Amino acid sequence: MANQLTNRIIMIRPKSFGFNIETASSNKFQSQSETQSKEEITNLAIVEFDQMVQDLDNCGIDVQVFNDSENVVLPDSIFPNNWITLHQDGTIYTYPMFSEIRRKERREDIIDNLSKQFQVKRRYSLEMFEDQNQFLEGTGSMILDRENKIAYACLSPRTDPRVMDKFALLSNYQAFHFKATDLNGFEIYHTNVMMSIGKDFVICCLESVESQKREELLKLFEKTAKALIEINFAQMAKFAGNMLQVISKTGEPHLIMSQTAYNSLDQNQLKLLRDRTKLLVVKIPTIEKVGGGSARCMIAENFLPKK
Repeated sequence: MANQLTNRIIMIRPKSFGFNIETASSNKFQSQSETQSKEEITNLAIVEFDQMVQDLDNCGIDVQVFNDSENVVLPDSIFPNNWITLHQDGTIYTYPMFSEIRRKERREDIIDNLSKQFQVKRRYSLEMFEDQNQFLEGTGSMILDRENKIAYACLSPRTDPRVMDKFALLSNYQAFHFKATDLNGFEIYHTNVMMSIGKDFVICCLESVESQKREELLKLFEKTAKALIEINFAQMAKFAGNMLQVISKTGEPHLIMSQTAYNSLDQNQLKLLRDRTKLLVVKIPTIEKVGGGSARCMIAENFLPKK
């Protein structure tokens, strides 16, 4: 059986972080700063990134940091989980991206580097779907229950059911897709802002899910023994769904979340989480506000077996 949690993660240190106009139409979580220059925003993001890496390292999380591309301006390269997933059976998937500038984030040099350290048995490149304007942005689009081989996804301009079904066929996952909207009825751009799956729990903004699919979702959570910790629309808007559970070098589970997300949770929710995992809280306000993504988005999990 596949492990749900990994003890190795990958992060990309940004060089030119900023507001991406190409993604703003579908991502209602990002907002443009009226008072800060591009340089100021980038510098703040780098400080937040470096401190987050330090916080993870202090908790015994194995972080491999790659530097941003030198020769191209990539405003969202800090979010690598959208273009690559690395699996326990030695498979690497790369994904079709909605934003044309974001497609330049896919880097063969990173894959080559990983191939030297880890066992890579096969590679599936799904980016050919971009020619048909069909997209699937990695573990932004899909929440993977790795132990039970279920891929959950809310459909949006960035998450096409046809590409997801192709992933499910290749990976032997069960695809479960549904529609989810925010308080204003706007499609949620990535599933990982409304749902997160841990070892024995699931965080989910159930009220965002179309009513006819809620019961099926609850049955799947029950069948797979995932305790439901429900968040509301306001908490989802504070990135309370954008968390990731990992394990430290000593085998302790840690749930990585932003300070913004942590502050939105009530005492009962925090107790339910603390009963199951340690909480690792990081401060990334600039990255969240300008990039429209939070702690989970910044992490690509590495499940590849070591050589």
